Amino acid sequence: MKWNRIFTFSLIALLIFMMTACSNSTDETNKKEDQPETAAVAKDLILATTTSTQDSGLLDVLIPMFEEESNTNVKTIAVGTGQALEMGTKGEADVLLVHAPASEQVLVDSGDAINRKRVMYNDFILVGPANDPAGVKGMEVGEAFKKLFDNGAVFISRGDDSGTHKKELDIWKSLEITPGDNAAYAETGQGMGNTLQVAAEKQGYVITDRATYLAQKANLDLEILVEGDEDLLNIYHVMQVNPEKHDKVNNEDAEKFVEFMINEETLKVIEEFGQEEYGEPLFFPYTE
Repeated sequence: MKWNRIFTFSLIALLIFMMTACSNSTDETNKKEDQPETAAVAKDLILATTTSTQDSGLLDVLIPMFEEESNTNVKTIAVGTGQALEMGTKGEADVLLVHAPASEQVLVDSGDAINRKRVMYNDFILVGPANDPAGVKGMEVGEAFKKLFDNGAVFISRGDDSGTHKKELDIWKSLEITPGDNAAYAETGQGMGNTLQVAAEKQGYVITDRATYLAQKANLDLEILVEGDEDLLNIYHVMQVNPEKHDKVNNEDAEKFVEFMINEETLKVIEEFGQEEYGEPLFFPYTE
């Protein structure tokens, strides 16, 4: 009788243990099923671009849009276009957004860049003191540059191999003028925003992209003096760094960024950017 009772209690205990184990296993399974899947780790994308896209505030709008839809962390390096293109040739960036078409074509021809797409444009303008001591207001850009040189006017250059600097040098070259022969010619070696500030402080003349000027106009004592020439068109392209030449680039997200920059939603944002605050857009869509 005693052994029967012990056997019965042992059997009941075993059944309770088994039921508890099954219940815990079911609970663990349900918990795992209820837990959301771990989100994919966001990759880093290095964007080398000109300072005008940064200084104008455009990237502050576009980059968060791209990061959200692509699960990508964009690391923006805003430098002169020449430096951005050099980063492309060295494989130090994944994607480029720049505005020096002739120099860009060199990268495409060398195979360092692929998938080059036209995105947008604005224009270059010559700005200077409101009293315009050199008297160049309303002139054609070549005539204005020559008069500035002949008069020894203060001229502030970026001097940083940027797209804007390249445009300035092209104008001087077309006139067969060496700008440094003017003692009042100075180079900052800095971005567009800082160069505009220097020009304002020295009451000098400077060539700039319209977007950066409008974005900083409230803090500048400078006015637009020359604009509208066909030679002053300022075109921006986006392109990938070629993964076949530079195997460490983030090719997948670079391709996504190129497509993002030319899709209809992005182009609409570009077209509207600046209209409310400045009364005119800072860039215009211009795709191929």
